[in-house]
Amino acid sequence: MKKIITTLLALVVTVALFAQSNKQVQWTFQSKKIAENTYEVRMTANIGGNYHIYAQDGGDGPVSTAFQFTKNPLISLDGKVKEQGKMKKVFEEAFSSEVRYYENKVDFIQVVKVKGKARTNLAGAVEFMVCNDKECLPPATVNFKVQIGG
Repeated sequence: MKKIITTLLALVVTVALFAQSNKQVQWTFQSKKIAENTYEVRMTANIGGNYHIYAQDGGDGPVSTAFQFTKNPLISLDGKVKEQGKMKKVFEEAFSSEVRYYENKVDFIQVVKVKGKARTNLAGAVEFMVCNDKECLPPATVNFKVQIGG
C-alpha cells in the first residue's frame, strides 16, 4: 500500500511540474500572406517572470526548442524555422557549456507554400524548456493548428 501511495504522489508531482512550463510560456500562432500562395506562419513565445526559453540550437545540456509539423499534401515548408528576437549567449554552470536563449519574447517564423487556392492548416507541435537562474522546469509540448490559404 505504501508503494502505491508513493507512486501516485510521484505521478501527481510530475504532472504538476509539466504543467508549470506551460504556465511560464504563452504561445500564439498566426499566419500572414506574403506572396501568391506563400504564407509566413509566426509562432510567438511570450515568456513570463524571470524565465528564458532556449533557441532551436540552445547548446549542450538544455532541451532546445523544436518544431514538428504534421504532413499535409496541400502545403510545403519553404526553408527552416527562423528565430526573431534578442538572443543571449551565456556560459551556464548547470550545463557546463555556452547556451543560447531568449527572454520575454521570441518569434519563430516558418514560410509555407500552399498548392493552388486551397484553404488548409499547418499543424504540429512545439517542444520547449524554460529555466531561470535557480531552476529548470521539465520540457513541455504544445500542439498547434494555424489556418492558411484560401
